[in-house]
Amino acid sequence: MGLLAAGIGAGIAAIGAGVGIGMIGKGAVESIARQPEASGEIRGAMILTAALIEGVALIAAIVCILLVFFA
Repeated sequence: MGLLAAGIGAGIAAIGAGVGIGMIGKGAVESIARQPEASGEIRGAMILTAALIEGVALIAAIVCILLVFFA
């Protein structure tokens, strides 16, 4: 049962991270299209936010791996 939970958790984490980063990219591209002069600031904020989402997804993957080995 622990393996199933780990697999489902890893899948949900990957889907959540993918959706989140996709939404960030969509918002950034739309913002840059509206205000091209602010592209540097928008790009920096986009990269920082994407890195934070990747960090959360990495923590979720590590928890799932730990669940496989210790559950």
